[in-house]
Amino acid sequence: MTDPALDAETLRERAVASLVVARDRTTLLTSCVEDPDLTAQHSPLMSPLVWDLAHIGNQEEQWLLRAVAGQEAIRPEIDSLYDAFEHPRAERPSLPLLSPGEARRYAADVRGRALDVLERTAFDGPRLTEAGFAFGMIAQHEQQHDETMLITHQLRKGPAALTAPDPEPVTPYTGPAEILVPGGPFTMGTSAEPWALDNERPAHLREVAPFWIDATPVTNGAYQAFVEDGGYDDPRWWTPEGWAHVRRARLTAPLYWRREGGQWLRRRFGVTEQVPPDEPVLHVCWYEADAYARWAGRRLPTETEWEKAARHDPATDRSRRYPWGDADPTPEHANLGQRHLRPAPAGSFPAGASPLGVRQLIGDVWEWTASDFLPYPGFRAFPYKEYSEVFFGPEYKVLRGGSFAVDPVACRGTFRNWDHPIRRQIFSGFRTARSAGDA
Repeated sequence: MTDPALDAETLRERAVASLVVARDRTTLLTSCVEDPDLTAQHSPLMSPLVWDLAHIGNQEEQWLLRAVAGQEAIRPEIDSLYDAFEHPRAERPSLPLLSPGEARRYAADVRGRALDVLERTAFDGPRLTEAGFAFGMIAQHEQQHDETMLITHQLRKGPAALTAPDPEPVTPYTGPAEILVPGGPFTMGTSAEPWALDNERPAHLREVAPFWIDATPVTNGAYQAFVEDGGYDDPRWWTPEGWAHVRRARLTAPLYWRREGGQWLRRRFGVTEQVPPDEPVLHVCWYEADAYARWAGRRLPTETEWEKAARHDPATDRSRRYPWGDADPTPEHANLGQRHLRPAPAGSFPAGASPLGVRQLIGDVWEWTASDFLPYPGFRAFPYKEYSEVFFGPEYKVLRGGSFAVDPVACRGTFRNWDHPIRRQIFSGFRTARSAGDA
């Protein structure tokens, strides 16, 4: 959420604002339920909410107080408890975690000290503090855990604990179903965005053959046609690994969907409702997205294709920060920041369209791509290799674009997300593509 040309004081103001927005959201997500819900594990896929809360504070302490300011550790004895690599999520409820009250006090203490550090840190020093990187990194880290906690809220059983207004009604989209993206080179990644994370770097040229891409994400209505055509019962549409997963996990529809009384219903943050046909499909894994694309006679876009569709402006032959340009996102551009608790209808946000007219590339749903999560040419791990490097390889598929649960500080045209192809508790959807020479 930072313009490369901003001066140090403006970056400092943005760092403060980003940290405050993140903490306000963390507070909302951990204060809307009683303490037993914070300490419970609502799914073995996720941590107890109280673990995320203290982990947020611990990461902030380690990077802003210790690494940036050189201060002594406040509570060194808890570092291992909140090390995500030392303790898998399924084990975390059995650890001697801080209580909700202790976690809140610890995170607040760290935050107060971190803001003091921010006020006196020069932004022209080492790489860790250059342009306020460390503070932007921590704001992004907290927002990523806020999205994780929102996923936990969706998995949580019981009545609704969160509320938000629905997206504004829109005129149904009547534009072309797919957009032709011309072939040729474009600049992928970034070397200039101050708060870009290591896997987004460096900027480099990529050559892309012409291709067609869906103008909007695939909708529930379109995906329902695949379900009702027996898509989950036909191995023709699935990779061997995907078909084995469908059989093993007994998948029959997107997560949270169920058939009742001749209609499809879904559970969304404690509310049961009819599946809205015009919304982008949500909570599908990579195997499901890939199978739908095959059934439709198409394919998933590669990560390179996705980024060219999102960032490249054919008129100027340059890569933008966002599909709409270089300006930070506004509510007119994209559905971000938990402003709503659902995707907006497909075709929303015409002001956020790419130069070629592709819509909703940012926000609403994370979009699965065909690509494995791999480093860019010239990649260097920074500031620690556990953020990206340890995940590179074919075990993880790339998602792009963000979702309604992503804050703008952790979402841009170069931002890369990744997960196992079986994951569908995440706020994931997709759009399809085809090569220009295909019929």
